[in-house]
Amino acid sequence: MKLKSSVTLAFALLLFFSCATNPFTGKKTMALPGTENSSLFPTAFAQYNQFLNENNVVTGTTEAEMITRVGQRIAVAAERWLTANGNQGYLNDYKWEYNLVKDETINAWCMPGGKIVFYTGILPVAQNEAAVAAIMGHEVAHALANHGQQRMSAGMVQQGVNLVGNVALQGEKRDLFNQYYGTASTVGGMLPFSRSHETEADRIGLILTAIAGYNPDEAANLWRRMGAASGGEAPPEMLSTHPATTTRIANLEALAPTAKTEAKKYGVKSFRPVTPY
Repeated sequence: MKLKSSVTLAFALLLFFSCATNPFTGKKTMALPGTENSSLFPTAFAQYNQFLNENNVVTGTTEAEMITRVGQRIAVAAERWLTANGNQGYLNDYKWEYNLVKDETINAWCMPGGKIVFYTGILPVAQNEAAVAAIMGHEVAHALANHGQQRMSAGMVQQGVNLVGNVALQGEKRDLFNQYYGTASTVGGMLPFSRSHETEADRIGLILTAIAGYNPDEAANLWRRMGAASGGEAPPEMLSTHPATTTRIANLEALAPTAKTEAKKYGVKSFRPVTPY
């Protein structure tokens, strides 16, 4: 427990003393040298293009057009929100792209710089455009908050501490360090770090969803369906990169009124009907 507590404290200190600021929260974020957007974005764009070339991209269908439409609306909402909060030009280097890929996996993801993929397998679970918007808002939020940059920085720290421990310690102390450090740094540092990103993306994404004109109440309903689709199979929350489904549902329900209030500031007086596609 002592090692785990030390690792958790180390991660907290690194977050506090890091050199970047999240424009949505005002909090310090981990951004070590070599993880700047000027370095990450070109690499992400190249990897994204390679992924598209190697997979079955769906084009010209109603579903593909919906993914693009929703993505564009969420991006506009992000631009409006950032500009209104004094962050004009924040998105200048982002190159938004939204693609639907034929794959039965229930998933969607976003790479640094705004490169987004939806798998066709998630569409039957989403069931409607408002739920797609909730997913899109969450993925866009990951990109806007530079979570990829932070995860890379955290991974560098984890590897660096491991290297220092193996150089500084000898004999039994080094053996004990190697026996416990990997688990302690993952359970006590990396996994909570990842869960905090998911929770933050849910919060930011829900606000963007509402500003884009989609009912934020649908996000909790989406996660009820996601839970049912998983058959209840999930690791304990403390061993997962994501919050438990019940935790997410509760958080989203609590956040929905705030998202609606925020959307009113941008002239959103009503939301698009939640109808099956």
